Amino acid sequence: MTATRSSRPEPTTFDPGAERGVLVVLPHPDDETFSSGGTIAALSDAGVPVMYLCATYGDMGRRMGKPPAASRESLRDVRVGELRDACAILGADYRYLGLRDKCVEFEDPQQVAATIVDYIVALDPSTVISFVPGHGVHPDHDAIGQFTVLALRGMEPANRPRLLGVAVDGSAIDLPKVVSDIGGTARRKIEALRAHTSQTQSMFADWKKTWDVETMTLKPGAPEPDAQTLAWRERLTKSEPYYLIDPDAATLLDPGS
Repeated sequence: MTATRSSRPEPTTFDPGAERGVLVVLPHPDDETFSSGGTIAALSDAGVPVMYLCATYGDMGRRMGKPPAASRESLRDVRVGELRDACAILGADYRYLGLRDKCVEFEDPQQVAATIVDYIVALDPSTVISFVPGHGVHPDHDAIGQFTVLALRGMEPANRPRLLGVAVDGSAIDLPKVVSDIGGTARRKIEALRAHTSQTQSMFADWKKTWDVETMTLKPGAPEPDAQTLAWRERLTKSEPYYLIDPDAATLLDPGS
């Protein structure tokens, strides 16, 4: 999956109005907003139904708010409420697979893939969004991405929706790129991130030191941000990139890869 930058095709534009429905398959509450919140909001504005299939309840997350708004025992209920509120802001429906947080990689791949297929058949989406296997950084991200690839791989090609992949680091990915313009929905993405209070409260507190969080512009006198910060701001306020995945092509998580 690696290639030189010069060999990559030009990115295409994600068109919400061209979709009949989108299924987002990711592992945790808040993954939907961090990765695709602006795109989900744009789809909702275009009247396109979006379902977020959340693999876990995120109850093993390290963050519990600052000051703590949850305990280890209550975190599941807190994050369920946060996802409900975030999806209401973005305009998406949601369901849970009920897998154990931080243990997705130990699930039966074919069993989870079969469940994902059931949702695809029931919802008939034109596009499915998940993580690019091997480029999600977190094991749960990679595992659910792989299971989603297996789901589509097991379907007849004529019946498959398009599969778009999210990458935490896409610098080594040699796949066609699809870019979603979220300039018109960035404010709702930020609002949805705020709804995930237990996970983002400290992040927003840090941002406020240097950024006007409502506009994501630098405050007067703030130091110039580094390249990583600028890339994050781009994804938060301007565009969300995806990679077009061929389910029949080998992934970094396939046996022997």
